Amino acid sequence: MMKKIAALMLVVVMPMALSAQLPAKERAKAKRSAAAVVSQPAVVVEIPPTLAQMAIAQNVYVGRLPCELGAFVSVTADVNAAGYFDVQTKNLKFRMLPVETTTGAVRLEDRRTGAVWLQLANKSMLMNQKIGQRLADECMSPVQASVAELLLKNPAPSILEALPAVAVVTVPAPSLLAVTTEVAPITLPATSLLVVPPAAEPNKDAASSMPEVPPEVAPK
Repeated sequence: MMKKIAALMLVVVMPMALSAQLPAKERAKAKRSAAAVVSQPAVVVEIPPTLAQMAIAQNVYVGRLPCELGAFVSVTADVNAAGYFDVQTKNLKFRMLPVETTTGAVRLEDRRTGAVWLQLANKSMLMNQKIGQRLADECMSPVQASVAELLLKNPAPSILEALPAVAVVTVPAPSLLAVTTEVAPITLPATSLLVVPPAAEPNKDAASSMPEVPPEVAPK
């Protein structure tokens, strides 16, 4: 039993003693190497974009876009990987790919960090969904700035505002008793009438001139 305990103590103590004998420079170098291995980012395999994502990529505004509070966001399309964009602000850089939406807005996402670039008609914004923080807002390209100025001059009506009053005209329902029906005269087309001559009266003279038939000859 004592031999086993002694062997375990040698296994634990010997590496510590050997490391203590190393020069200070060697120990510092070993620590830096270990830290570099830990901090090295994991390799992310990029999935080729679909045709729908490529269509969305055509509508993304690129360039250095000014935002509120003097901030800037740079959106750069990757010429070597079609459909991918590098979005950067200050010391933050994200690798983003278009995502389909049901609202029609242009949306880029970095699945690894949770960052989202949302492009609307009048502005764009950079958010981090994982921590629930908005990194940049009111970012505008020249096209978006024109739309924003147009909306300021002609603001869209709010759903909370009262609708304008509409005059309602009430028409009384017609009474069934007061309804009079006028029958238009019916005109029949003229037709030719046949004139029937009156029946000719029997000729009394001809009847009197006929010979009389004796009774015995007359048919019975």
